[in-house]
Amino acid sequence: MLRVGLTGGIGSGKSAVSSRLAARGAVLIDSDVLAREVVAKGTGGLDEVVAAFGDGVLTAEGELDRPALGRIVFGDEPARRRLEAIIHPRVRARAAEIEAESPAGAIVVHDIPLLVETGQADRFDVVLVVDAPVDVQLERLKSQRGMTEAEAKQRIASQASREDRLAVADLVVDNSGTLADLDQRIDQVWAALQDHAAHDPGHGPDTKR
Repeated sequence: MLRVGLTGGIGSGKSAVSSRLAARGAVLIDSDVLAREVVAKGTGGLDEVVAAFGDGVLTAEGELDRPALGRIVFGDEPARRRLEAIIHPRVRARAAEIEAESPAGAIVVHDIPLLVETGQADRFDVVLVVDAPVDVQLERLKSQRGMTEAEAKQRIASQASREDRLAVADLVVDNSGTLADLDQRIDQVWAALQDHAAHDPGHGPDTKR
């Protein structure tokens, strides 16, 4: 099994990369999806979130009100860390379960937006970073997500810097071009990952690309 940590800044196009890797045969473990599952209605995770932040983070239907919770934790580091202490262990435990169920020799891609921020680079055989210039990120956040310039800059600034992500990268996907460019680069990355899995499983590539 080859364990790959996939990350990238907001607006870098990481989801486009993860879906293309899955289409080529990777086992995809999406931490954002798992983060929703572990605080779904009726879970112990949701019970802990409510105990920590109050009933105001629930909708009328008893589900997690993400915007309400976001308003509490965004910009409040102690609150954010309290939330992460509830969610992250549960996400990692569920990811480990999925990984354990994967077939022998699989290339398992863990899609983790905050891989760098949470210090997880050393957990993986290969760290794959999706990279795009900040001006490209800004344009995508404004055109695709309807953010204002100020909102987009704030979201980008709240994450690890582009330089910090590239510093831990074993492989880099430049996603500043067209979808055709991206498909070509994914073909190259997938071939490299298959080569690592076949010839040196459990170890990352010798050079950064």
